[in-house]
Amino acid sequence: MSNAAEASAEHGLPAAATAADSLMPHVIDQVALARLYGEPLFAMPQDLYIPPDALEVFLEAFEGPLDLLLYLIRKQNFNILDIPMAGLTRQYLSYVDEIRSRNLELAAEYLLMAAMLIEIKSRMLLPPKPSADGEEAEDPRAELVRRLLEYEEMKLASTRLNALPQYGRDFLKAQVYIEQSLQPRFPDVALVDLQEAWRDILKRATLVQHHKISREELSVREHMSQVLKRLQGRKFVEFEELFDPARGMAVLVVTFIALLELGKETLIEIIQAEAFAPIYVRLAYSPV
Repeated sequence: MSNAAEASAEHGLPAAATAADSLMPHVIDQVALARLYGEPLFAMPQDLYIPPDALEVFLEAFEGPLDLLLYLIRKQNFNILDIPMAGLTRQYLSYVDEIRSRNLELAAEYLLMAAMLIEIKSRMLLPPKPSADGEEAEDPRAELVRRLLEYEEMKLASTRLNALPQYGRDFLKAQVYIEQSLQPRFPDVALVDLQEAWRDILKRATLVQHHKISREELSVREHMSQVLKRLQGRKFVEFEELFDPARGMAVLVVTFIALLELGKETLIEIIQAEAFAPIYVRLAYSPV
């Protein structure tokens, strides 16, 4: 039996409690650094892996080669229209060497600009080529200056846009909940709306109105005699003048039948001068 077990036996403690106490850390006054899976951690683990880039601090962050060149020019107060290519290229290459050791993919774009700077510097060391028209040769730095000025203009414009208040960043949309009163308030009805509603009611009433059919005694012979009376003493009478729409549809139908009967009995003549011309009615001519 171990010493811990003997000690526990002497004090009357079970062996399981003694084994649990042996697993507890022998630290009394030291404060735990952290807790790992619920257990206190009083010292940093020796096998903890920390990535090399985890504690890396970037003092300057650039969006690209032009941003770096513009930063170097403004920092040294260089005249952008008369750039000292030697000093600028030297500073630029020192920065490229620094990032090549950390991120080769990021350095590829910067290496392309470095090659361009070296080319411009070499062209400045060579005598200028005479042009065919006798004009002065273009400065090798002209294209670089143009790109730098355009980039600076766009960067300043983006800075001004970013300074404007933005929804969600500088301000939020105010939302106010207004509880409506229990008594609803209805809008007033205009006179035009009442007129339209009344017209709609009248239109529907004409569609569903009830028709009353009554028997009316109409004599065709009586209307034949009436037509003959109206034709007496007149040479021609228009066909429409023999009908009275105000007396109703039934009277119109009987009058038309009376005219047909008179024409059938050759008591009247229905004539027309030409096609689509007015229709006239007259008494039949009977020679003496």
